[in-house]
Amino acid sequence: MYAVSEPPPVGEMESATRWFYVYVTGTMTEPLTAADRCDRCNAQAYVRVVLPVGELLFCAHHAREHAPKFAELATHVQDETDRLLAEHGAGAGAASV
Repeated sequence: MYAVSEPPPVGEMESATRWFYVYVTGTMTEPLTAADRCDRCNAQAYVRVVLPVGELLFCAHHAREHAPKFAELATHVQDETDRLLAEHGAGAGAASV
């Protein structure tokens, strides 16, 4: 069960649970899109960190910065930073050394 921001429609909630706790529908590993934004800086998110009570989204920079902290708590980490190469091309226009 995970916390959500809105209660389910009337009649879809088990009587033994409060609206704050509902079962997650769908997968937690759906691909991240351009609409998914980093919780720290609002850049495009490439990492989803699933915690026991919710999730956090991070850009690649903030995922690297906070990895030691969330690694101990995360139940799942969805890392799509490899898409940065495909989407933006690493080293494009950079001088070779």
